[in-house]
Amino acid sequence: QVPLAESGGGSVQAGGSLRLSCVLSDQIYGDYCMAWFRQAPGKEREGVANIDNLGNTAYADSVKGRSTISKDIAKNTLYLQLNDLKPEDTAMYYCAADSRWWLLSLNEYNYHEWGQGTQVSVSS
Repeated sequence: QVPLAESGGGSVQAGGSLRLSCVLSDQIYGDYCMAWFRQAPGKEREGVANIDNLGNTAYADSVKGRSTISKDIAKNTLYLQLNDLKPEDTAMYYCAADSRWWLLSLNEYNYHEWGQGTQVSVSS
């Protein structure tokens, strides 16, 4: 079973919105912190948003005010709502999880479970 499976990416025009989803397998959902990362071509992977097991959140400055990370426990799903998208938001978006459920971190080295990514492309 794939631990993490993202969906919801696509191609939109600047100013548009997307909601990314990440379905988590039962084995890693219960007491984990989760996060979204992104990687643009030729650039390093960067943290976008993080949510701990208590619902506390953290956001990168680049998306603060334009994005919301949330989770639906009943559906075992993590979400990232992206609004007012800009061309610089174009990247592969990944969800990640770690068993340190209290963690609020956008450092990729703190996460040990990763999905395969979903592509977001924003045109001007």
